Amino acid sequence: MANQRIQMFQVKRIIELRASKKSNRFIARVLGISRNTLDSYLKQLSSHNPDLLTFLSWTEEQLDKLLNPVIVEVPASHRELYALFPGYVKELTHVGVSRMTLWTEYCLKHPTGTGYRHFCNLFRQWQASQKVTMHIEHKAGDKLFVDFAGDKLHLIDIETGQQIPVEFFVAILPCSQITYAQCVMSQRKEDFILALSSALAYFGGAPQAIVPDNLKAAVNKADRYEPEINQTLADFASHYGTCIFPARSRKPKDKALVESAVNILYGRIYAPLRNRIFHSLDQLNSAVWELLEIHNDVQQKGKESSRRERFIELEKSILIPLPSKHYQLKKFSLSKVHPNGHATLKEDKHYYSVPYRLTGKQVKLIYTHESVEIYHNHQRVACHERLITKGRYTTLKEHLHPSHQWINSWSPLFFEEQADKIGPNTRLAIDEILRMRVYPEQAYRSCVGVLSFAKRYTAQRLEKACERALYYNHISATLIKSILNRELDRIQLVDEEITFTDPDGTPRPVIPLHDNIRGADSYQ
Repeated sequence: MANQRIQMFQVKRIIELRASKKSNRFIARVLGISRNTLDSYLKQLSSHNPDLLTFLSWTEEQLDKLLNPVIVEVPASHRELYALFPGYVKELTHVGVSRMTLWTEYCLKHPTGTGYRHFCNLFRQWQASQKVTMHIEHKAGDKLFVDFAGDKLHLIDIETGQQIPVEFFVAILPCSQITYAQCVMSQRKEDFILALSSALAYFGGAPQAIVPDNLKAAVNKADRYEPEINQTLADFASHYGTCIFPARSRKPKDKALVESAVNILYGRIYAPLRNRIFHSLDQLNSAVWELLEIHNDVQQKGKESSRRERFIELEKSILIPLPSKHYQLKKFSLSKVHPNGHATLKEDKHYYSVPYRLTGKQVKLIYTHESVEIYHNHQRVACHERLITKGRYTTLKEHLHPSHQWINSWSPLFFEEQADKIGPNTRLAIDEILRMRVYPEQAYRSCVGVLSFAKRYTAQRLEKACERALYYNHISATLIKSILNRELDRIQLVDEEITFTDPDGTPRPVIPLHDNIRGADSYQ
């Protein structure tokens, strides 16, 4: 033990100064203690846990018991129970396991064993007597702490040679202390979600809660009691079945573990990479991940296993299973449905159809780079493939009013199929009407007019009228209507010439119909 005993508030001050990268000589001078005393306390703390910032959340009483343990003589009657305590420490890391749970299991095997209160007192005494801290703070699979490092790594522009700073993202599961790290270009929402998604993929599951700092990519408005979570991050958490639990503003103890992990990675990743040159983010991350694997696999000081071994043993099977599809970053937009039944995605200036009953209503568009989903009153009413074409429309037929659905279905193929249902002459007439126009759209109303005669005059008469119109070699809706009105469709064609028969049986030729020939009504 140290030659000079110091107060526990001084121990915390030592940790704070070490975290700010002050030298041992400076700390000893500021606190008025000897170098040997300082070195002794630091060595003892590191043997319990190299993440010194973790001890900042401890009370002075807990630190005193750790650094100045009371040697307890174990009575012979309790030695069997004391032998169980190391295993109980590991059991308490599991979600839902309490001292009452362990005592109940103990009593099933030892019916004449000690009572619950005495059991807890013995356990606390044993904890205080241990060299390695037995402070139970983090449950397995409970939380994931995430943060960005204060110091940045850099890329080198291959053309200009200038340094490009990049952000260093760190995520840690506190129970096993397994760590994930990745470089991203910024702390913006898109990069933060990408790094967070990669972290969950690395761990192979999601925790019960994710604890970020109060950065803008995570929190819209910081608050001690009810921080306003960014909508995209909340959607991300919902996708993975977890929740967001931001650290309190200006409360470094809430995220001491991840800040401690950052300090460790400064030495294990930053230092080895300091003289290497990287031109792309992929190159840099590959180097980071190689060193990260070493960090997770190395045995920790004062512990009998590595971070990865404890993760596999304690946490891996408890994490929430990941969904089959990776999360796609979503964006959100509001729009009022136009009279034509379409809502505008303002970012692309593209229009997407919604059910016609929502005309004039406000809808919410949730979109990724692949799809656009439209919601009204929290119900999804439409889903479209995202098309980034300015000023264009994406329309689903079922969204239109029934009268509009008929118009929207117009096409050459549509009219040809309708004509086929009536007969071959009607199909030939429709083909000719479509052929005579430079653009098919110009003939659509004529086609509608011709097909409508089937309801007014019957399909059989329309088929005959089209046959006669084809004979005249002049097809139009007006001509076909004239034939039907004058009942010329009822007259049989003979020898390619249309004839009437006089009362005495003498055939009389009929002047062919033509748009430029006036009828008998013009001469009355």
